[in-house]
Amino acid sequence: MKSLKYIWLTAIVLLSVGFASCDKDDEYFDDKYQGRKIVIEKVFLEDVESSVPDREVTFARLGQMIRLEGHGFMGMKKVYINGYETYFNRAYVSDNSMLVTLNTKTPITNADENVRNTIRLVKDRTETIYEFEIRAAFPSITSVSNTLPGAGQKVTVYGSSLHETYLITLPGGIEVTDNIENDPDGEWYSFVMPSGVSQAGCITSDGANGKAQSPDFFNNRNCMILDFDGNGVHGFWGSSNKDENDNIKPGVSMIYDTDLVDDPLGTGYGKVCQLIPQRLLNEGGISSAKPRATEVWTTGNKHETEDWTRMTPFIPATTPLTEVALQFEVYIPNPWSLTGQIVITLVNNISFSGYNGDERNSNTFFYIPWLVTDNEGNPASIPFFTEGWTTVTVPLSEFNNYKAILEDKEAVAPTFQDVITLRNDASNQQFGMGFVNSDIEVTYTNDKGKEAVAKFPSALSTQEIYIDNWRIVPYKFVTISDYPEDEETEE
Repeated sequence: MKSLKYIWLTAIVLLSVGFASCDKDDEYFDDKYQGRKIVIEKVFLEDVESSVPDREVTFARLGQMIRLEGHGFMGMKKVYINGYETYFNRAYVSDNSMLVTLNTKTPITNADENVRNTIRLVKDRTETIYEFEIRAAFPSITSVSNTLPGAGQKVTVYGSSLHETYLITLPGGIEVTDNIENDPDGEWYSFVMPSGVSQAGCITSDGANGKAQSPDFFNNRNCMILDFDGNGVHGFWGSSNKDENDNIKPGVSMIYDTDLVDDPLGTGYGKVCQLIPQRLLNEGGISSAKPRATEVWTTGNKHETEDWTRMTPFIPATTPLTEVALQFEVYIPNPWSLTGQIVITLVNNISFSGYNGDERNSNTFFYIPWLVTDNEGNPASIPFFTEGWTTVTVPLSEFNNYKAILEDKEAVAPTFQDVITLRNDASNQQFGMGFVNSDIEVTYTNDKGKEAVAKFPSALSTQEIYIDNWRIVPYKFVTISDYPEDEETEE
């Protein structure tokens, strides 16, 4: 299969040499071609990665290369697709064939009705218009607002080219066709979660530009780490943290089972973790420059739930870390900005010093949703809040230790097995999160090309942050082919 693709690639190169050969004496510009009739007989999709690299088609997508077959192409001056003037290289033009790549800026839904789905070829004294369907690039799903919604909750799916979505298929084949909201720019659609969805899997949607599919992370509880309701084991310790009446002492960072609260939105999540427990808020909140302000853990102690080998029936150990993610839900009812960070760690071997501490090179990820990059490329604080429970997705490849490995192009790319081994070899096996309220300094390159530092000094925090449902999920993105019946598996 691969050899056929290479043969076709070579053929394209040789074809271009043949096209260009007539250019040596400028025959392309000979006036005799300018009145010669232009005829498009067929259109072919050129894709050397496909099992059919030169495929006759009835539509094409933005960004794809097509080959026009017919006659009268020599001397071509202009190409318009959906009314948009499209560049072509005359080195790839012969009298009966020419190559054109559909510019990604070509209008689709906002193209004038008179020119939509047309290819117009122009020479000095003749032109032709050929009706041909032009679609946007392959639709894709990049994220989902909540991947563990309850029945009746609104779910928003984000991506690109999701125009006019009319059918949503959830795990188990459950279809949604009613009350689908569509973004006119194709960047999202939304639906209301129906009842009866019990299986895990992907969201598949059908729209004007074809099918889109999410990773298999929707409604997926298969690899739950801790949901504070009996799946996974919540760990807490420290006899010195309590007084003689078993009351938690002031300022204690450890989050106990008595710190858990009922789902504040009543959406069926049961008990959830308030990351700054109410007892600390009652004490006045988290002071500035405070490391290890709070911490919440799984049990550790070599408990059977801590061996993530149990997850490999759902996520093979050989899966690249770019295709495995941590997910959890957050509810942040009030704007959060300027101070505070959530530190997530794969094992209990850090001091929760924060973004600028030594653990920045460890098995950690810093969740700081208010810290963003502005339009000028500078670090900035933008208030962050959620209107309900929202899913956070962190590819395991974004944890600092693995991110550093992946940046080394000569290193062996880590797999899920590396995470399993890291945890099983750890003396303190707990997975955990903590709130840290230390200063943050971000190094960046300013508009003068020089290294600069943006400083975000810490301040008193009384932020309400609710967290639930720590879990590992598949995170492989797929593009659904327009021609799946013709694709072959490479050996």
